[in-house]
Amino acid sequence: MKKLLRKAVSAVAVAGLLTSTVLVSAGCSNKQKLIIYNWGEYIAEDTISKFEAAYPQYEVVYRTFETNETMYPNLENGYDVIIPSEYMVCRLIEEDWIQPLDWSKLPLVEQNMDPMFKTLQYAEDKALSDEVLDYAVPYMYCTVGLVYDANKVNIPEGTTDPKIIWGALLDEANADKVGMLDSMRESIGVALNYLGYSINTMDEAELEEAMNLLISQKELMRPAYGVDNLKDKVAAGELTASVCWSGDHIIILDRIAELGKENDIDLKFVLPEGSNWSVDMMCVPTNCQNYEGAMAFINFMYDPEIALENCEYVGYSTPNVATKAMLDPEIANNIYYYPTEEVFATLEVYYTSSDIEEKYTQIWNTVKASA
Repeated sequence: MKKLLRKAVSAVAVAGLLTSTVLVSAGCSNKQKLIIYNWGEYIAEDTISKFEAAYPQYEVVYRTFETNETMYPNLENGYDVIIPSEYMVCRLIEEDWIQPLDWSKLPLVEQNMDPMFKTLQYAEDKALSDEVLDYAVPYMYCTVGLVYDANKVNIPEGTTDPKIIWGALLDEANADKVGMLDSMRESIGVALNYLGYSINTMDEAELEEAMNLLISQKELMRPAYGVDNLKDKVAAGELTASVCWSGDHIIILDRIAELGKENDIDLKFVLPEGSNWSVDMMCVPTNCQNYEGAMAFINFMYDPEIALENCEYVGYSTPNVATKAMLDPEIANNIYYYPTEEVFATLEVYYTSSDIEEKYTQIWNTVKASA
């Protein structure tokens, strides 16, 4: 099925020009451009300048996206390093959108990557899962849970019951005060998890039930949809509960402190059993124009000090063992940020296939179009 979607992507490639674009440095004309495509708010403020100081032959152009699905149609624009999640990485491998990495040029990755990433299953197809690290290197990882103000939302301490946890997003007492990630897999996954189904189900009845639940929630609860904007809304007290990636919890806590609202908001994060964990991974598109620069950048990001700055800035979990050893033990030992083997066993990654993508996209479009 490789290259099946290239023509479709070509038709919308122009849309990529509208992607948020930041020219991080205006280097000399004889420098080689290195184009990085990453999630919003997902890199420390001075990482690019430090990379350019370490590798003065490169001029970095840094662009951002909000979700895997908004990243995908823009791939023909020509990037050197992209950072999608593992399920999208699997799709890109199958469609020949990314190329193998030269691990001989990644000594810091070899030295510092947590060995558990060599044994995790990234795809339902084990053969495909076994290929992932040939094409991609973990950048950060996280879980999907609920962030909530314990002053206004009551969730029993210690519960992992998805019916109770996600129920806060369906309780009409919280109407106009809940947030949903504007991301297909996450939001459909929440509905499926609440209903007790796998977040990868292809059962028609289960998917229809999840779709109807999201439509009903939209009508009754009027949730705020977004990604980065949800963090600000929670910190400001505009939302009392929101779907959240685990790394965002730390960022929201910092923003609450900046706003002086520590006494007003008792922010908690809870992870339901059966929810998602995901790994965002650095990889190199097949239409990359600067492969050597891409290898240098990926390796640079595994310098323990650089990885620490990024981990602390974005709040997500680091796959770098040397960096993890430098973290505050309260964070490093938090099972929501760094799940134990037992917690991992209760979670799912998102699987991908053409059938899954088609069906879930249809459901998400229906939900978003509903009144």
